[in-house]
Amino acid sequence: MSSRILGRLGLSLLLLFASSVLIFCGIEALPGDFASTYLGQAATPQAVANIRAELGLDEPMVSRYLAWAGGILQGDFGTSWASGQVIADQLWSRMGNSLLLAGCAAVIAVPLAVGLGLVAVLYRDRWPDKLINMVSLAAVSLPEFFVAYLLILWLVVQTPLAVFPATVYDSMSLIEKLHTIALPVATLVLVVIAHMMRMTRAAILSLLSQAYMETAALKGLGAWRIILRHAMPNALAPIINVVALNLAYLIVGVVVVEVVFVYPGMGQYMVDAVTVRDLPVVQGCGLVFAAIYILLNMTADILSIFANPRLRHPR
Repeated sequence: MSSRILGRLGLSLLLLFASSVLIFCGIEALPGDFASTYLGQAATPQAVANIRAELGLDEPMVSRYLAWAGGILQGDFGTSWASGQVIADQLWSRMGNSLLLAGCAAVIAVPLAVGLGLVAVLYRDRWPDKLINMVSLAAVSLPEFFVAYLLILWLVVQTPLAVFPATVYDSMSLIEKLHTIALPVATLVLVVIAHMMRMTRAAILSLLSQAYMETAALKGLGAWRIILRHAMPNALAPIINVVALNLAYLIVGVVVVEVVFVYPGMGQYMVDAVTVRDLPVVQGCGLVFAAIYILLNMTADILSIFANPRLRHPR
């Protein structure tokens, strides 16, 4: 089992390195130039060349990547071209806001999705199952921005129960922050809950047709006891994987939600940087998003090994 875990760690590091190369090269290939954007249309070629030399943009791409990656390994993400601020300080501050948003959504979405999946299994092919599946299909079909604007229309414009925009400050108390982020949290919950619920339902239903499950039913065990005691332990591996993927989405995919609700998280920070071609900020945000996504997937793989005896003791 140790070799499996070490293999996952090694693969994750390799994926993180490949992601850093793709992020750097992809952003370098984007159209536009910071120097021209910063100086405006009236800039002379000499002024643009001076800015490019000052920022190191005239050096070979390989040299710039090595310098950037070396700084990342030391915790230095560089300095913002647009504002002159240290990127690492901004990233950690914005990451705290994004993690608060994603964490609140996860605390609500994960137990609710698993619970609804269990109810759908218990009442399969009956009206609760059909209702849950119908609502989940509708939720999956709607994009985040559409759900967000619907909630703003219903809960802000028509019925002023929530706060818009969802702008938080360090001076706010936790209760004030939770009240402010209620709408973006609700949007994220509605977006991710359906996938987790349907995967939970499918994983458990695939086990209920097994012979040992039929034996448990013949012994007179109740439906809830069969599902919770016999089906859930064997269904944990796929459920953990889908939960991890959706948790990764909650953190990485908050960009649209943060922009709609004007939330000061990493997604909003990256979008603002893209607007002014602030490449170091975009690269730093992209790498942090990739690292979080890879970390959560690696954690899911390791937890799946511990949760599944067949993975712990392969034949």
